[in-house]
Amino acid sequence: MEENKGCCEGGCAGMKCCHGHKKVFAIILIIALIFVFVKVCDNNESKDVSKDTIVVSGKGELTVKPDIATLSFSVMEENMDVAKASDAVNTKITKIIEGLKTNGVDEKDIKTTGYNIYPRYDYLTTQTYPYSGKQVLAGYDVTQSISLKIRDLTKAGKVVTDLGTLNVTDMSGLTFTNDKYDDLLKEARDQAIVQARSEAKKLAKALGVKLVKIVGYSEGSTPIYYDRMMSAAPTAMGKSVEAILPTGENKITSNISITYEIR
Repeated sequence: MEENKGCCEGGCAGMKCCHGHKKVFAIILIIALIFVFVKVCDNNESKDVSKDTIVVSGKGELTVKPDIATLSFSVMEENMDVAKASDAVNTKITKIIEGLKTNGVDEKDIKTTGYNIYPRYDYLTTQTYPYSGKQVLAGYDVTQSISLKIRDLTKAGKVVTDLGTLNVTDMSGLTFTNDKYDDLLKEARDQAIVQARSEAKKLAKALGVKLVKIVGYSEGSTPIYYDRMMSAAPTAMGKSVEAILPTGENKITSNISITYEIR
């Protein structure tokens, strides 16, 4: 009886071990089947997307006259005393701002974009052997950079000319653009979308399919400056002559692409 009991207990332990291995194997098998199923579904979905879609494009375009001008300039002074150089820059900038306001430029449209102080050195060398050299402070360069908007384009030429007479160090970046550019771009984009939708409907009808939903969208927009110019007659201004600044026209273009799922 003792032998049978021990055998029974040994047999039960063996059966428990066997059942444990079967459970582990079943779990591994289920995980493997799930992985294979997901991979198959992903492959099918990717195949369906590339197979059952059409891509259409649209273009919207606006031609508008600019309503603002933008430009940048800087004032630079040098002096061995940095405080004196800074004071000289401040004096010039104050006079320039007063002139800009006289020409109708609002203070909110005059913005400092940079203020830099740089030490400047000369390199001195000895004239006799053994030759050697050293850096010697030659002064400080103080530069203030300003950007501004001119909303009254009839005064753009006078503003530019006046800046020249006030001896600005550098003037650049004169551009005729539109104050509400983002709104104009949106209008061009809307035109492009309407065109693309119309093209999609025509293409779907020709192919004998139905549009299901949009699955992709891309956009590119470009401002283009036109060749046609609007000239202003020069006006005498003391010893200087007001600059003639044709403003031209701006062409704002939006190119979009839409991908449709079809069936």
